[in-house]
Amino acid sequence: MDSITNVLGGPGSYPISAVIIAQDDEVRIAKAIESCRLFADEVVVVDGGSKDGTVALSRSLGCAVYENPWPGYAKQRDFGVTHAAHDWVFLLDTDEVVSDELAADLLARKPNLADVTMAYSLYRIGDFLGRWLDRGEYLVRLYNRRAYRVKDSLVHEIPEVPEEKIVRLNGTLWHYGFRSIQDHVARFNKYTDLEAQAAFESGRPFKLSRMLLRAPARFVQKYFVHRLYRKGLAGFAVSVFWVMYEFMVGFKHYERTRNQRLLPQGAAQTAGTEQKGEGSYAVQR
Repeated sequence: MDSITNVLGGPGSYPISAVIIAQDDEVRIAKAIESCRLFADEVVVVDGGSKDGTVALSRSLGCAVYENPWPGYAKQRDFGVTHAAHDWVFLLDTDEVVSDELAADLLARKPNLADVTMAYSLYRIGDFLGRWLDRGEYLVRLYNRRAYRVKDSLVHEIPEVPEEKIVRLNGTLWHYGFRSIQDHVARFNKYTDLEAQAAFESGRPFKLSRMLLRAPARFVQKYFVHRLYRKGLAGFAVSVFWVMYEFMVGFKHYERTRNQRLLPQGAAQTAGTEQKGEGSYAVQR
């Protein structure tokens, strides 16, 4: 880290590359791209093999487009960051839109990005059944690739940054993640596959008590602590989906653990090696 600090430049405006990973989302990607125009010096789109007009639309909007067969979330993000023209990168999904306030704050901070060891988080809020879910989450999305890298994980891929090096940005990142109940269930199925795989590969043992406690606790957290009861049926549905999510992760973790126990010793080792290559789900979150 000291070597990084020693090469810091002087004052000036530091260019930013917005990096978007995409997969069959021509309906939403234009808004994501346009929301970066104020602060981004380039927009990089990495497409994992879209069958729709995502690639053509991105090119028509002036983006630098790279096509890369889907390797998983973290590897795809890293591919985009590697191909960016600038060291300061801003991570975005096709179903996310930068608010005017957030874009203005990013623009205002560009002259002060001399310290590459700092990273910046933003507040993201999602929607469900036509309602914005007041409580969101802070995510690190602006960082310097010379200092940090995206965590190589199956799910929840984020830049690994010490808490004391994170500055919170003003404004909101609007996450238009809800398409339909059918789509929501399909994506939950994919994400729980990845969660269970990650738990299994980390060596964490399956515990029935953990699964039985986490699911109802998640409902209490979402519906009462996060006060989703104020969102009517949409809030209740979100809370129930989280219960389903926890149960699915638990059952899938159990399934993998059980299957591993039933295999002969040599076959179990081979299966474990093969499972580490899984997880390439071309799903846009």
